[in-house]
Amino acid sequence: MKLPHLLFSTLTIIGSALASTSAADQPNVILIMADDLGWAELGSYGQRKIDTPHLDRLAAEGMRFTQHYTSAPVCAPARYSLMTGKHGGHSFIRDNSEVGGWESHDGQLPMPPEDVTIAELLKDKGYATGAFGKWGIGKPGSTGDPLNQGFDRFYGYNCQRHAHNLFPEYLIDQDKRVPLEGNTATVYGKTYGPKMIADAMLQFVDDHADDPFFVYYPTVIPHLALQVPYDELSHYYEKDWDETPYIGKSYQPHPTPKAAYAAMITYMDKQIGRLLDKLEEHGIADNTVIFFTSDNGTTFLKAQVDYEFFDSVSHLRGLKGEVYEGGIRVPMIVRWPGKIKAGTETDHLSIHYDALPTIARIVGDREPKPFSDGISYLPTLLGEKDAQEQHDFLYWDFAGYGGQVAMRQGKWKAMFRNLKKNPKAKMELYDLEDDPSEILDVAIDNPQLVERFTEMMIHEREAPVTDKFRFWQYGTYAF
Repeated sequence: MKLPHLLFSTLTIIGSALASTSAADQPNVILIMADDLGWAELGSYGQRKIDTPHLDRLAAEGMRFTQHYTSAPVCAPARYSLMTGKHGGHSFIRDNSEVGGWESHDGQLPMPPEDVTIAELLKDKGYATGAFGKWGIGKPGSTGDPLNQGFDRFYGYNCQRHAHNLFPEYLIDQDKRVPLEGNTATVYGKTYGPKMIADAMLQFVDDHADDPFFVYYPTVIPHLALQVPYDELSHYYEKDWDETPYIGKSYQPHPTPKAAYAAMITYMDKQIGRLLDKLEEHGIADNTVIFFTSDNGTTFLKAQVDYEFFDSVSHLRGLKGEVYEGGIRVPMIVRWPGKIKAGTETDHLSIHYDALPTIARIVGDREPKPFSDGISYLPTLLGEKDAQEQHDFLYWDFAGYGGQVAMRQGKWKAMFRNLKKNPKAKMELYDLEDDPSEILDVAIDNPQLVERFTEMMIHEREAPVTDKFRFWQYGTYAF
């Protein structure tokens, strides 16, 4: 397994002091990431139309975060940051940079070999590691292939474009294409991809129930296209919602898009229910910590996902692809029986790049500062609020959707948008305490804050190799 020299030296120094925990005492770790699930699309976050009983149970038995963020408002950079613990300003991947032709399934820009992932850290601690679902940061055989990034097992979609069909002709098993029975390139099929992925994930748990394991389950639901087994729709047909069929071309058509979208989320919830049952079956539920989150906010494609009807992001402004709160604030639920007090809620300010240091601490390593921008929120999980270190700021550097940079410090949220077309764009500034919906831009009234945030953004930003828009200009400042 490849490790940067600095990381290897760090682990060597601390290894003797921290290796006293036996494998039998190490908790299993499950990290679940939904795809395009909005902040308010679970019952525990206020959803009233979509049924999510198993995830609601997870929240009731664990801790619910109310100010948790993704690291980027679209798939690939969010997944890269989650795996590596790097914020956008230090990330190699800052957009959905496509490789090959659209139908090639050659994937997105692969992670470089020197990156260190959560899977590599846990593998080094003796964990069996498996990833099941949508990867999106390296095709099979590339440096970003999950099998080259610390995972023993992979099953699902390496390429995000491939994941646009939930009845695909094939899925990737390790690094090979395995055909799925009864599926073609058309809308409908016999074998539902998310079902096969969940089955493979549960089999991995069966295979490693007696050993410490790490499961990364980046489910492809509820990302479009609107596809779900027909028998899953009946519950929502009974709702008699006013439906307008989707017959467009961006994704596959569907006669009842509202019912389909709700049924997809409920289907995802059922698979999590299967996972909870599996842990109980093996008697390992109490020794397993489960994280559930989403990669970004709800899609903006309203003809397919009626985010107003579902109140998908509640009072928040923005959707997928935007650095407004609705695009980047996401659910986070963590359950660890006997460690996390049931039914608790926290407003601790946290973000996806905190996952790596948090999980490292859980399995016995010190917080890996040499390669992570995150802060472990393990003290918050354990109810040790006074011991919790706080972020000075959160930072987003996103090359997509016009080019956007954002930073949050305390109650203040600053952002630049549309930097590709307008490198001298003015900063927007919001007081999230008084204006959580980001309605009133107060930048003109706070020139000193504008100056401070601009300087901080410059300091945090490293020019990426893949930066499509090169350097941004803001007054005399060069991004």
